[in-house]
Amino acid sequence: MHKILLTLTALLLALPLSLAAKDGGKTKVACVGNSVTFGYGLAHRDTEAYPVRLQQMLGDAYDVRNFGHSGATLLRHGHRPYHALPEYQAAIDFAADIVVIHLGLNDTDPRNWPQYGDEFVADYRALIDAFRKANAKAQIYLCVMTPIFHDHRRFDSGTREWHGLINARIRQIAATTDCGLIDLYTPLHCRPDLFPDALHPNAEGAAILARTVYSGLTGNYGGLRLPAIYGDGMVVQRDKDIVFRGTANAGEKVSVTFGREKRTTTAAPDGTWRVTFAPRTAGGPYEARITARSGERRLSDIWVGEVWLCSGQSNMELRVNETLSAQADMAAADTLTRVHLYDMPAICATYAVVWDSARLDSVNRLQYLRDGQWRRPTAKGVARFSSIAYNFARMLADSLQCHVGVISNAVGGSTTEGWIDRSTLEEHMPGVLRQWKHNDYVMGWARERALYNTKNATSPLQRHPYEPAYLYENGIAPIAGFPLRGVLWYQGESNAHNIELHERLFTLLEQSWRRAWHDASLPFHFVQLSGLSTRPSWPSFRDSQRRLADRLPHTWMAVSSDLGDSLDVHPRRKYEVARRLTVSALAHTYGRPTVGNGPHYDGFRTEGRTLRALFSTADGLHAADGAALRGFEVADEDGVFHPAKARIDGTTVVLESPAVKHPCAVRYAYRPYTDANLVNGAGLPASTFTDEPAFEGAKNLR
Repeated sequence: MHKILLTLTALLLALPLSLAAKDGGKTKVACVGNSVTFGYGLAHRDTEAYPVRLQQMLGDAYDVRNFGHSGATLLRHGHRPYHALPEYQAAIDFAADIVVIHLGLNDTDPRNWPQYGDEFVADYRALIDAFRKANAKAQIYLCVMTPIFHDHRRFDSGTREWHGLINARIRQIAATTDCGLIDLYTPLHCRPDLFPDALHPNAEGAAILARTVYSGLTGNYGGLRLPAIYGDGMVVQRDKDIVFRGTANAGEKVSVTFGREKRTTTAAPDGTWRVTFAPRTAGGPYEARITARSGERRLSDIWVGEVWLCSGQSNMELRVNETLSAQADMAAADTLTRVHLYDMPAICATYAVVWDSARLDSVNRLQYLRDGQWRRPTAKGVARFSSIAYNFARMLADSLQCHVGVISNAVGGSTTEGWIDRSTLEEHMPGVLRQWKHNDYVMGWARERALYNTKNATSPLQRHPYEPAYLYENGIAPIAGFPLRGVLWYQGESNAHNIELHERLFTLLEQSWRRAWHDASLPFHFVQLSGLSTRPSWPSFRDSQRRLADRLPHTWMAVSSDLGDSLDVHPRRKYEVARRLTVSALAHTYGRPTVGNGPHYDGFRTEGRTLRALFSTADGLHAADGAALRGFEVADEDGVFHPAKARIDGTTVVLESPAVKHPCAVRYAYRPYTDANLVNGAGLPASTFTDEPAFEGAKNLR
């Protein structure tokens, strides 16, 4: 019965197209465009070009013709104007009932848009008028253009910007000419592997084009669907709008009942729908019922509380059963009635193994991270869940006395750039996308591992989770917009090779995610790298992280250098890391009267042969182990650092060294693995830092 209903729905949605046919004949569909429509680059364009696939999908009641011409421009003053080509006249003579226009890609050529861009709207409207003159009842659809990717030879020299401007004009024209709009950009922008020359889709890409156009023409988007994150046992964010969203067939009425309230909306022409309920205080459980002509979903055990996203690489991913507190953590699981866990596990780890063809194909299709399910904690279940995320949730739930949901999608070895959306990288750092397995933007270890995992790939564009933008597309895009309170982030080990680059990337990552959640003040609480004796760049990287936390808005850092393992990149004291993130969130995001961070370095002043380091959040300064203070060094103008004797004086630390007569620089915990021991009265440690104003001034004079 369900299949019959879906079939009837599809027929009803397609009915307006059938009615457009003349004299009871076939509905004529004209696919107008350039080389992408023509099928340039396809080995078998007569069977693989998107209009051919579209014909197969629409069936015998339709007559689909391909009127594409390679190199065609929409602009009449362009270097190859479509209106002057034989395909144009053939399309006009066809007098189609439905016209699908995909033009504009070649207008990004510097011969075209910079010279004649002001004529684009008028020229496009003239083309539309010509098809309407040929058939006054014609239904005309304009296509938002397929992507042009970073490897295109003109990408940085104007094409990127002109492509965006033209797509904006196409949307404007569709809205003001009563034309339909079909977005060919979004479904393909996340699939660069389908564009061998960065411009033309391969056969699989052409099939996606055909499916997209088919849905745009028929309104059939597969019926009612919700993102996987909407499920039984979920937590929705309190004190923010409660959002239900998904897809349905175009024009369908979608009703959502949440608790005792009901909202109804209509699915847009692109199949998307969204319903919003007013914010609520913490509580539950609630039920939700989502209904449409094409289907129904019922969700139960929904709670209003706090929702956090926990992401990064292996130290965030590290499971409860791999930590020192494993037994106690698992034993507590069955008593936690307010904790909800949503895991997005990888189909495989990025160990040093060669992946088979099935795994390679899954990765290409953005199926590396699997959809999760909301689950309540059990001893067995939490054993394989992120230790930091789990312990943060249990501590936060206890402190706030409300339900807390945590989403875990961390991936071992992943890079910062892998978690940033493609558009942001294309705009600000396109070089990181190019030949990423062989460029110096990406850490050498990550590139080598990706090359090894994909050794058996047949395509040079084979994807990998360490690819820039990949984990955003696979792990962030599916949950983007699901309301959050904040983000926990523990990553950097795979970017510590280039501190200056990471500073740019982390800034872009925050911007990217805040834009995805439409929340410019979305809190980020991140973990500073720990101590590890074999990583000489880590002291500088930790100091860079400290400066990022000071500089970036709504960003706070939890120190973990004192919890490191001299020989293991995965230190196992994760319960304490979670505790520090919890107190940071309570103090800085929830405004609780608690100390949220360790002593914060605020600068120094010299007093003869001594140097006084100044700290805030410094009440109760002391050595963590009761011994003498360790980890401080001072330097003279020569920039050579020497160990310093340190003593606490109120909220300052006084330093001196017999080897330094005129101290003008100071640093602390500046070793890959450090036993530095300064903490405040809350027992929270001071961060690694270096302050070398004289040396910095000399560098600036170069």
